[in-house]
Parts: sequence; structure tokens; C-alpha cells
Amino acid sequence: MRKCYINGMGCISAQNTFDTVFLEGAEHNSELNILPVVEPDYKEFIPPAMSRRMAKVVKNGVATSSRALQEAGVEMPDAIITGTGFGCSTDSEKFLKAILDNNEEFLTPTSFIQSTHNTVGAQIALGLQCKAYNFTYVNGAVSFESSLIDAQLQIEEQEADNILVGGIEELAENTAKFLELSGRIKTRGEGPYQVLEPESKGAVYSEGSAFFVLSADRQESTYAELKDIVIYNTLTEEEVAETAQTFLSKNGLTIADVDAIVLGYNGDVMFDGYYKSLANNLFNNTQQLYYKHLSGEFNTASAFGLWVAAKVLKEQRIPDIIKVNEVQSNSFKTILLYNQYRGLDHSFTLLTI
Repeated sequence: MRKCYINGMGCISAQNTFDTVFLEGAEHNSELNILPVVEPDYKEFIPPAMSRRMAKVVKNGVATSSRALQEAGVEMPDAIITGTGFGCSTDSEKFLKAILDNNEEFLTPTSFIQSTHNTVGAQIALGLQCKAYNFTYVNGAVSFESSLIDAQLQIEEQEADNILVGGIEELAENTAKFLELSGRIKTRGEGPYQVLEPESKGAVYSEGSAFFVLSADRQESTYAELKDIVIYNTLTEEEVAETAQTFLSKNGLTIADVDAIVLGYNGDVMFDGYYKSLANNLFNNTQQLYYKHLSGEFNTASAFGLWVAAKVLKEQRIPDIIKVNEVQSNSFKTILLYNQYRGLDHSFTLLTI
């Protein structure tokens, strides 16, 4: 089987991750319960007339996918695979509001057409005139990981050489209100919101887009090798450690071989125990990193985590703002990522160089 490499990346998030090298100027905003996205200048990637008609999530997806393809030196991917939880929720809300405001009469279909979850993948394909395999996974907090698994399998089985894979999300106004009422988003005005030592339920939310070009060949732009991914719907805190060990063993590794572990702490006092269980026991002597204090939580936030891990492997350095403990690794060859959401949708991702 062929290996699978990350040869290009593009990321838009609550930090300036699009035009900087690696989290330069990143700040932890502990006062907001919803972090705004730092949008780039889209003119380089999207004509202004077209940009005005696009939802933010579509513009973010087009910009980050274009950046990833540029880095990898790929003009036309063999497949486009996206993962999303809510899809184009702003246009979904527009259509539902129009139904109510117009008593279900005289409705224009535009917002409905643009509200489907596969809109971003479709717009990227239209821009590239790419008629290859195009698929969108809507699978909760493992939507992005599902996309990665699909892409890795296609490359390993020689069905494709270069695949564009992304995790995209936007948070619409009314959706945010419902999530806050349900306790999934921390209550507004009750900051500062702590991530590592949380005292309240829910998480600080945001949105974002991260795209990666996965390729069969290593090249100068290569960030890391995507070694393996595994997902589970349910695990207990006790099973997480055993699962992590089994996952590493399957790949011929032990705990000592892991130079850093990237954990998806989001500040929810009810569910961050999964991460603490790993951090305080199995990986107590391993350098630990976190990222959702910078990116916020959303269904495909793990794509930002993968961006962080790949950057660490290529840059061979870790910004202080994402360090959890005092353990220091001299070099980085193997990084493990672990993420879960509200006790469900667990994922382990392994990167090496």
C-alpha cells in the first residue's frame, strides 16, 4: 500500500491562520462565548462580484482549498472530499425564515439550493472545473475524520494521487442561540471562560475552514505523513486509554514513541475528563498540546487540530500558547491527536515524518 502525505494546507479560523506562518499574534480571548472568524482578503481567490453572492462558509472553503492546492503545486485534484456538521446553516435559516414570513407562498429557491451540506464541495469543483469524485460527509464531530479516512483509502488503493480534503463549518445566528439555550455553548456574559480548568458546562464556539491536499508522493512542501485514523462512536473514560494503546500498537508504536499529543480540550466541565484521564496517566510524561482555546469548538474543529499538528512537525517548534504541560521534546517525529465531543464521536489520528 502507498503512503499518504499532507502536501498543502489552508486554514481560516478565529486566529489569523491564513496569512501567518504559525500562530504569530494568536490570542486567547477568554471573554467571548462565540469567537469571530478572522476573514482574509478573498479577492485573490474569488472575483468580487461572485464573492458578494457567496455565503461566508463557501468563501472560506474556496479560499482555504485554493491555498492548499497552491502549496501542494496541484492544479486539479483527483477527488474533493469535505466534512461538515451543520453545512451552510446561514442559508438554511434564511430559507426557513422566508417560509414563515411569506406563509409558505412565493418562495425563491436560491437559499434552499445554497443551504445543502455539499454546497462548499460543489462550489470548489465548479471553480476548478473538476468533474472527479466529490463527496461530503455529515457525521457529527467525526465528519472531518470520515473524510480523511475516505481520502487515505483511495490513495492507498491507488484510486487517486492527489485529493483535496477539508473540514468546514459556519455558525448561524439562530443556531447559536439554540445551542446556548441547550447548554452546548457557554452562557454569554459569564466569562472569563477557562479551557484547561473549566468551572461550567458547555464550550466556547466558533466556526472555520481547513483544507489539506493528501498525496501519494512526498515532496518539498510535505508537512507530514498521515499514518492512521480511527473513529469510535462511544467509549468510556476507562476505554480511551486502552484504545489509544491498541491504536499505537497497531502502528508498531508505544507511548514512548509519541513526541507530542494534541488534545481537544474545549472547557466543558462535563466531558473534558476524557482528555484529563489520558493526560494525567498514560501520557503524563509526553508533551501535551491543546488548540480549542484559539479555534473555538465546532463539529470540524479537529481539522484545526490537524493543521496545528502538521505545522509542529514541519516547523519543529511549538508556540507557547498551545502548550499544556512542562514536558519538552527535543524533536518531533510522531504526533497523536485525540478528540471527542460530549462523550461521543471519539477519534485518534496519527501523524509522522
